[in-house]
Amino acid sequence: MTSNNDRPKFLLVGSFALSMIKFRRDLLADLLRRGLEVHVSVPVPQNDDWIAEEFQSMGVLVHKSPIARTGMNPVRDALYFLHLCKLMMTVRPAHVLGYTIKPIVYGSIAAWLTRVPNRFALVTGRGYAFEGRRSAFGVGNLALWLYKVSLRCVQLVFFQNSDDEALFRERGLVRQTCQTVTVNGSGVRLDEYPVAPLPETASFLIIARLLAAKGIREFVAAARLVRAKRPDVRFSVVGWIDDNPDSIREEELAEWKEEGIVDFLGRKNDVRPAISASSVYVLPSYREGTPRTVLEAMSMGRPVITTDAPGCREPVVDGDNGFLVSVQSVDELVAAMQKFIDDPSLVERMGRRSREIAEDQYDVHKVNKAMLAEMGIK
Repeated sequence: MTSNNDRPKFLLVGSFALSMIKFRRDLLADLLRRGLEVHVSVPVPQNDDWIAEEFQSMGVLVHKSPIARTGMNPVRDALYFLHLCKLMMTVRPAHVLGYTIKPIVYGSIAAWLTRVPNRFALVTGRGYAFEGRRSAFGVGNLALWLYKVSLRCVQLVFFQNSDDEALFRERGLVRQTCQTVTVNGSGVRLDEYPVAPLPETASFLIIARLLAAKGIREFVAAARLVRAKRPDVRFSVVGWIDDNPDSIREEELAEWKEEGIVDFLGRKNDVRPAISASSVYVLPSYREGTPRTVLEAMSMGRPVITTDAPGCREPVVDGDNGFLVSVQSVDELVAAMQKFIDDPSLVERMGRRSREIAEDQYDVHKVNKAMLAEMGIK
C-alpha cells in the first residue's frame, strides 16, 4: 500500500500491536472515514503478522517499530527515537498522537523536531514512573523528567481520568498553558459486547496481565477465603505473565494452579465467552487509566468490584453498578463478593445499571467523536 500525498496524514504511535488493533481500531476507522491517510507505528512480532494484515485490510499503513516496551536501555531507546524521526520526516504527517510512555516521550519529541504541525499525547495511566520504589533507583525520576520534556512538545494532552490529569499538573509535568482534556477511556463497542444472560452459579472473573499491580494476588487470596466456606462459587482468570518487572513468578502461578482455587483460562483474544460465563467482574488494580475490561464487562451487563483508585473508580458508582474497595484489601474484596453471593438480585440490578452507564458515557463512538473534535479533525 502506498502513500497518497494529496490527503492529510495521521500517525498513531503505540507500543503494543495487539492492544492497538483491539482498542484503537474504531479510532483509526473514524480517521479513515474523515478522509485522512492513516499510519501507525507499532512493534509487530513475527508470530503476530496477522495484526499487520488486519491494519492493512482497513486501509491503514503499518510501520513496524523497534521499540522495547519495558526497561530503559539507552541504545535501544535511541534507535527507537531515530526510527520515529526518520519515519516522520518520510511520511510528513499533519497529526501525531502517541500513547503509553515511550511513544509519548520519543514520539512527541520527534514530532516537535520534525515540525509536525499538530502534536497530541494520550496518557492511559500512571505506570511505574510514579512508584517511589522505582524512583529510588533513578528509573522513575528519569521517566518523570522525560515526561516533562516531551509533554512540552505537544499542544494537547488527553487523560483517561481526572486524578491523572491533576497529578500531572501538580508535578509540573504539563505546562499550565497546555490544553488538557479528560476522556472516558478508550470506549467500548456496545454492539460487539451485548448484554449476556447471567449464569445460575455465582462466579467471579478477572481479565488482566498477571501483574502484582493488577491485584491478581488479592483476587486469588479472596477466592481462597470465599471457597473455604462456599466451594460452589467459581473464580476465573483470563491472563498471562507479561515481560514486566511487576509480573508474578512462574513458580507462583504453578502453585496456584496446583491448589485449584482458581480456573486459569490463559490469554484470550476474545474475552466475551469468559464474561458471559461470569456473574461479577473483578479488577482489584492499584491504578489504571480507565480499564477497558471493566467497560467490556459493564457493556455485557455485569456488575463490577474494583478499587477506589485512580481510573478504577471512574466507571463504577459504589452501591449502584458495583462496589469500590480499598487497594490491597483482601478483607474488603471478600466482603464485596459476599454481598453478591448472599443476594443474587444485586447481580441483575447492578448489571443492568452497568449497561446503562456504558451506553450513556462509554460508547466508543461518543469517545472518539469527542477526541477528534478536540484535535480539530472534522
